[in-house]
Amino acid sequence: MKKLFLSFLLLISGLSECIAFPVPKSIDTQKNNQADICIYGATSAGIIAAYTAFKEGKSVILIEPSDRIGGLTAGGLGETDIGKIDIIRGLSLNFYQRVGQAYGKAEPVFQFEPKIALAVFQNYLHEAGIKVYQPFRLKKVNKKQNEIRSITLENIQNKSICYTVSAKVFLDCTYEGDLMAGAGVSYTVGRESNKQYGETYNGVQMLDKHQFPDGIDPYKIKGNPKSGLLYGICKGAIGHQGDADHHVQAYNFRITLTNDPKNRIDITKPENYDSSHYELLLRQKEKQPWQSCQDVFGWSLMPNHKTDLNNNGGLSTDMIGESWNYPEASYAKRDKIWKKHLDYTKGFLYFIGHDKRIPENIRQQMLEWGYPKDEYTANDHFTPKLYIREARRMIGRMVMTQAYCQGREVADDPIGWAAYTMDSHNAGRYVVNGMVKNEGDVQIPIPGPYNISYRCITPREQEVRNLLVPVCLSASHIAYGSIRMEPVFMVLGETSALAACEAIDRHHNCVQQVNSHTVMQHFETLK
Repeated sequence: MKKLFLSFLLLISGLSECIAFPVPKSIDTQKNNQADICIYGATSAGIIAAYTAFKEGKSVILIEPSDRIGGLTAGGLGETDIGKIDIIRGLSLNFYQRVGQAYGKAEPVFQFEPKIALAVFQNYLHEAGIKVYQPFRLKKVNKKQNEIRSITLENIQNKSICYTVSAKVFLDCTYEGDLMAGAGVSYTVGRESNKQYGETYNGVQMLDKHQFPDGIDPYKIKGNPKSGLLYGICKGAIGHQGDADHHVQAYNFRITLTNDPKNRIDITKPENYDSSHYELLLRQKEKQPWQSCQDVFGWSLMPNHKTDLNNNGGLSTDMIGESWNYPEASYAKRDKIWKKHLDYTKGFLYFIGHDKRIPENIRQQMLEWGYPKDEYTANDHFTPKLYIREARRMIGRMVMTQAYCQGREVADDPIGWAAYTMDSHNAGRYVVNGMVKNEGDVQIPIPGPYNISYRCITPREQEVRNLLVPVCLSASHIAYGSIRMEPVFMVLGETSALAACEAIDRHHNCVQQVNSHTVMQHFETLK
């Protein structure tokens, strides 16, 4: 079986960029299409939820707004954020075991190539016979009182193609929470004040991680405020420590590069390139001289000579301040924000390898790397998945807070677990006492795993009775920073699908009436 599974993975990993999941012939764009469960978002959580619902004997419609399934797990985030491995259970653990099998290993593997993750997700869908309807995005939520009756979708490539899907229970598995918001569920964007939930690491936080050294001049002409601010510095003053604002932690791309000459495509000058966008890095390096390319990248090595590059340092791949408007932006504005991140990131890679103001030894290190020929072939070999670390967060029947992360309070209705550091990337970059400073990065260890409450993935019943939200769940900003990890989302995808089945079978589709202990007892019996 392992050889068969490996052969299948190798086959579809080679074909994965060519395999599309078009609207099946069973979809009638003129009529209402029905299923027991409708899942919006073929992220890691969405795919696991769909597979779970199928295994439980329920009909499923899975919808993905983009051209690529698998979310960040198949979009470059191969360096898995775990916390404690024992919280990865059920199909979440099974996913990493299947990744291990693809590499010929008996144990789970947590560092992997995007195409392998994609192939594993496609294998789940193949086993269940589930087709992903893509690229279709939400146009309208159709409710009667507090129940979602159906959703109307439009084709991104041809907006004249629309169809309606009705279901007994809906799951919003997107990173943005668009279905949740469209259904009229209460939510928040940004950071609460510390006072709101009795926390200490929420709101404005200027700390010392991923920070500039003292003395970095912020102006285009050093010492001259009238010359204007350098690119990437936010206008206005930094807020007061611990105060609330609507700022959202920075997004970036998790970058897949390779140094295999046979598989490497050179990094060339991208469109809209502007070297002035990286002037702050040059000034930073006047204070902190170059050691290697790893100065400005979180450099994680993946199998087969590939990388998962993340943000690192004062100026890196995070576009600090450019994420604030994304969560509630229109689709068109989101596309512009995505393109701005793409231009910045490709420009940054080119800058490090080609700008003569970068030391030659550093440029030569960078030139050893390029885009992989065997990844993201439908997107010019660069991931189409922007890392939406945080967007909307539901205000549900309870709110997970710092106290739960630190074990001072315990959720008595668990639907999953988390164990990662309370982690927020920077949210702003300002002039502070005449020099450049980043604000918002928080990295606070926690004592151990903790329960995630079922009430935090369910909205208030008076708002919507048949919706579950396992990704944009109900948590404060800083608690969400601990929960928002891909293995956790996969666990919550599975358990929320089980809860949906329980609601359908025993509670007239009302998710709030489901007993989470019944769900988790069933979860523990599954193989």
